Amino acid sequence: MAKLFLLLLFLFFYHCVNSAPPPHACDPSNPTTKLYQFCRTELPVNKRARDLVSRLTVDEKISQLVNTAPGIPRLGVPAYEWWSEALHGVAGVGPGIRFNGTVKAATSFPQVILTAASFDSYEWFRIAQVIGREARGVYNAGQAKGMTFWAPNINIFRDPRWGRGQETPGEDPMMTGSYAVAYVRGLQGDSFDGRKSLAGHLQASACCKHFTAYDLDRWNGITRYVFNAQVSLADLAETYQPPFKKCVEEGRASGVMCSYNRVNGIPTCADPNLLTQTARGLWRFQGYITSDCDAVSIIHDAQGYAKTPEDAVADVLKAGMDVNCGSYLQKHTKSALQQKKVSEYDIDRALLNLISVRIRLGLFNGDPTKLPYGNISPNEVCAPAHQALALEAARNGIVLLKNNLKLLPLSKASPSLAVIGPNAYAAKTLQGNYAGPPCKTVTPLDALRGYVKNAVYHQGCDSVACSNAAINQAVAVARNADHVVMIMGLDLTQEKEDLDRVSLSLPGKQQELITSVANAAKKPVVLVLICGGPVDVSFATNNNKIGSIIWAGYPGEAGGTALAEIIFGDHNPGGRLPVTWYPQSFVNVKMTDMRMRSATGYPGRTYKFYKGPKVFEFGHGLSYSKYSYQFKHPAEMSLYLNQTKVQTNSDSVRYALVSEMEKQGCNVAKTKVTVTVENQGEMAGKHPVLMFARHERGGEDGKRAEKQLVGFKSIVLSNGEKAEMEFEIGLCEHLSRANEVGLMVVEEGKYFLTVGDSELPLTVNV
Repeated sequence: MAKLFLLLLFLFFYHCVNSAPPPHACDPSNPTTKLYQFCRTELPVNKRARDLVSRLTVDEKISQLVNTAPGIPRLGVPAYEWWSEALHGVAGVGPGIRFNGTVKAATSFPQVILTAASFDSYEWFRIAQVIGREARGVYNAGQAKGMTFWAPNINIFRDPRWGRGQETPGEDPMMTGSYAVAYVRGLQGDSFDGRKSLAGHLQASACCKHFTAYDLDRWNGITRYVFNAQVSLADLAETYQPPFKKCVEEGRASGVMCSYNRVNGIPTCADPNLLTQTARGLWRFQGYITSDCDAVSIIHDAQGYAKTPEDAVADVLKAGMDVNCGSYLQKHTKSALQQKKVSEYDIDRALLNLISVRIRLGLFNGDPTKLPYGNISPNEVCAPAHQALALEAARNGIVLLKNNLKLLPLSKASPSLAVIGPNAYAAKTLQGNYAGPPCKTVTPLDALRGYVKNAVYHQGCDSVACSNAAINQAVAVARNADHVVMIMGLDLTQEKEDLDRVSLSLPGKQQELITSVANAAKKPVVLVLICGGPVDVSFATNNNKIGSIIWAGYPGEAGGTALAEIIFGDHNPGGRLPVTWYPQSFVNVKMTDMRMRSATGYPGRTYKFYKGPKVFEFGHGLSYSKYSYQFKHPAEMSLYLNQTKVQTNSDSVRYALVSEMEKQGCNVAKTKVTVTVENQGEMAGKHPVLMFARHERGGEDGKRAEKQLVGFKSIVLSNGEKAEMEFEIGLCEHLSRANEVGLMVVEEGKYFLTVGDSELPLTVNV
């Protein structure tokens, strides 16, 4: 009887602990909360935030300026953690999320660079929706100290060596901006079209990072902590800033993170032009701005930009930053205040932004489990539908780079299969960086054995670094198999945060292993590359004994399954590269050179401006089907700009400034273009359709892009099916370029819209 009593007592306390709501302010069971305006949900958010800030002492105010903000017990305000991560799934990387309770894992989607390869913005939105719901599920389980997530990473993948390029949607500003909008809307609980009112409640808070021109971590002795990015006004306006502008204006992100680096001599977190005039002024950003972790301290300690710690505090608070990831503001703001380098107003301004976001998250509205999103159960985390979406995302992102003589798909009746390579049986490698514990993982080897039960495996290399390769043993295994799949590439020992590559070749003896196995195999081999950044595999593209090449990125928890389905024809690949793949010779270009446009002795960067040999082009991707495109229009189209202020540039080309056309003028200067797409193959497939535009003088003098992406849509077509796809082309948004002083201009002349090998001339008259 005593044992039964103890068991019942344990179950009672267990239920009480596990059913307790997450920490929150304004508990209705506490009668004092009724006295506080910051608890009155009918009042505007700004008024509620002002009320709370007005009740804080100076010491309490200062304590709230860091990511780990302590509670204020006398006001019933709990502690709050600003730093949580959710780049491609809820992660335990920051201190805000713990997987130590009823929730042990979360859905792990493909790393962003592979998800981007689907060119499907609605898929991106759906993924972010799931991440947002799972974040709430973790919060409702009491395993989250905050609901602010420092994602997405929307820096431009400018240099192929960048270790964090894998976290981004790629090298194109327009596409990266579209990804930012889709992710932010999905995570925060908005609708896909952005028309839902978010005034009342955010599902979770998204934070676009790293603002701005941040794309170097550690190269040739130069670190992100001291790097001074010298960026032209044209490149800033045309390449580096547009994703953040779209993130704020269209995505309505509630957070922005300023970066470690300096831009043209000024630390981004201390730049009022960047944070206040641009983000809050021009773009009308409403949210909080956080530093990257310890980015405030380095302004004084590493960069020497600020002469004292108090100067660093003053620089960032007056520039418009609100919260410091780290402890620097907690340590030095009081003395900065005493030295009159900052005023209490500067602190209050930051706190108003911080408290407003917490209110918008519903954390000052009483028990969050009784509010919107309070019904999201922890059981929804790793739900079957969520895991199915992770598989769908991996399928749609994987890119078929080469398929000579239609080697793929392999026959399911293949009697024997050899699987060789260090990434074939490496579950963790599939995740990439900033990943949480996955719901489940199927390695490529296990998935391939689902098709060929007795597939023989050999690691080939001791690791991805491949300093030691068992070439003779791997060759022996290959000789005895009907087909060989080699799963090679990179992992986080080669590319990650704080680790940029010095080579674009495969590490160590990987190339030697691949070539030796290919030469010995009965039939051409399949080469699978698991990596984030591009690698120079020219040796494989030119080798007929390597019949197929697949890029699988870091495909997430379901990546092994998706890869096997593609290899054996249960899924028709449709992914397309979101970055240019450069040759090894590109390492001669200094990573510190931020110029996008080519110049004498300098090849330029990204598909828009690069003039040099390529291993694979941006947008390259094959399929088991063949698709044709046809513009459904007259032989030529024309658009007219009725502008009173028309100027002529040094090339004698007439142009109009976008800033002087205003919103109404830009809305008029649009046209709709229809393309007929036909699947002429034997398999149904999902196919991304990419539309580019180029000026008739594109790329001639380095000023204009060779071409630029102006639209993309994804469509599913059965074999033999055709469909029409409509694209809206706006002169201001799609056909403008930045001039030397960073102003966007629309130039007169002939443009060409292209989809595949189909082309439509479009004349712009100013």
